[in-house]
Amino acid sequence: MDILFQIVGLMVYIALGLLALWGAFCAVLVWRRVGQVRFADEEDQDEFIAELDTHLAPKDFEGAQALCQDDRRALPQLALFGVENRELGIRKLQGRIWERFQQDVLADIEHRLSWVATVVKSAPMVGLFGTVLGMMGAFRGISEGGADVDPGAMAGNIMLALITTACGLAIAVPLLIVTNAIVVRIRKMEELVGIGITRLIELLKAVVGR
Repeated sequence: MDILFQIVGLMVYIALGLLALWGAFCAVLVWRRVGQVRFADEEDQDEFIAELDTHLAPKDFEGAQALCQDDRRALPQLALFGVENRELGIRKLQGRIWERFQQDVLADIEHRLSWVATVVKSAPMVGLFGTVLGMMGAFRGISEGGADVDPGAMAGNIMLALITTACGLAIAVPLLIVTNAIVVRIRKMEELVGIGITRLIELLKAVVGR
């Protein structure tokens, strides 16, 4: 039975380590992903829209497509989609552009962020599971030791059991703070891209005219 407790305890520590690595990895991915799909600031975005307008105003659609083709940020890709599908008409195109933004950008980011949230919720639970196992082992030692139980050894076992809960919280709390920071970053990105989409639709409306 002691060997079983040791094996399960080791698995708990391994699980906590994997959760910590996976949570940090996903958080970094989401942070970088948000940075990749947005412009640095509104001024930078305005410069792109102004350059796009120099192609759209004279109906140089090939030039507009070339400008957006290799730019992987959200607004240029949405602009590319709008130019390529301009025959749909401005009303349908407007709806499609917002749908693409929701599906291709926000949904992807939220999916990645959900993994971080899963780690935040799971790490304390895994730590608590390890603590319960440790306490079970400690009380098993008491029941088997009778009057010869060493209080120091029992306290040491309980302390080791509580370490897993502390590890779980040490994983969850920093990731929770990072998650909130990422959510703020996502909201700012959403606002900035939303402003860009509104201006993009105005440019396309002047070209499509219906």
